[in-house]
Amino acid sequence: MRWGLLSTARINRSILGAGNADVVAVASRDGARARAYADEHGIATAHGSYEALLADPEVDIVYVSLPNSLHLPWATRALEAGKHVLCEKPLARRAAEVEAAFDLAQARGLVLTEGFMWRHHPQVARTRQLIAEGTIGAVRLIRSDFAFGLTDMADPRARRAMGGGALMDLGCYCVSAARTFAGGEPIAAQAQRVEGGDGVDVALTGLLAFEDDILAALDCAFVGPPRNALEILGDAGRLRLPDPWHARDAVIEVQDAGGAVERIALDPVNHYALQVADVEAAARGERPPLLGRADAVGQARAIELLYAAAGG
Repeated sequence: MRWGLLSTARINRSILGAGNADVVAVASRDGARARAYADEHGIATAHGSYEALLADPEVDIVYVSLPNSLHLPWATRALEAGKHVLCEKPLARRAAEVEAAFDLAQARGLVLTEGFMWRHHPQVARTRQLIAEGTIGAVRLIRSDFAFGLTDMADPRARRAMGGGALMDLGCYCVSAARTFAGGEPIAAQAQRVEGGDGVDVALTGLLAFEDDILAALDCAFVGPPRNALEILGDAGRLRLPDPWHARDAVIEVQDAGGAVERIALDPVNHYALQVADVEAAARGERPPLLGRADAVGQARAIELLYAAAGG
C-alpha cells in the first residue's frame, strides 16, 4: 500500500528505514523543504501543505508524525479525507477525543492505530507468554522508566501548547507497559510532577493501581541521566527487559525465587517494519490492528488519571 508522510520530522526515518513501506509522498508547510526532503529520501511527490497530501489520490495510508498537540487533529482530518492512519504516540491526552476519532474511523471503514512500535517487537509477546505460563507467579509490581536530558526548552516537547511533557513524550511508554503486562486498565493513580519549560512536566513519577492487587510504578523525565528499563515482579520471580522500548538488544532476564537468572535472547528484528506490516494488513481487512480502539482509549484514560493526580 502507498504511504504519505505528514511532516518531515526526524521520526519519519523509522518508517523510511523499515524497508517495507512504499512511501510515495511527503508534506511540509514549506514547499521547498518538502521537495528537498523528497529528493533526499527518493520520494516521488512533495506537497507544500498537509491538505494537499490528504487530497492526494495516490496515498492510501498517512503517517502522522507532527508534534503531540497536532496528532489527533490531523489524524482526524486524514480519516475525513478517506485515508488509513498510523499516528505517532501519544494519540491524545483525553479519552473522549480518542473515542470520537475511532467513531469516525469506524464510520468510514478505515484503520486508525497508535504508533507504539515497541508493542510490535516479539519480546513483548514472549514476556506475556512467560507471565501466562506462571514463570514468575502472580504479577505484583511493574516498574518502568524512560528518560533523557532535554536541554533546549524551546523544543516542542517542552512546550505546553504543543502537547509537551515527559509523560506525554516518554512516560506514555511506561503507561503502555503497565497496561500491557497488568492485563487490564488502571483503577486509581497517584503522581508527582516537576514543572519546567513553559509549564510542562519535565519529570513525573507515578503509581497506577490495577485489579488483583497489581501496582505499576513509573518514572519519566527530561532531566537526569538517560534511563530505560522495565521489570515485572511476581510472587515467585522477576522478569527484566533491559532495553524495552528500542529493543536494540532484545533480552528478557528471568530470575527465579532463588535468585538464579536465565537470559532469553531474541533474534534481531525491525519492530517498525512489523508495525508497517500490521497497519497494512489491517487496512486490507485481513485482521484488526494490534493496537486498536480499546488500547488507545485505555492509554488516554490512564494518562488522564496520572495528570489529574499530579495536579495538571
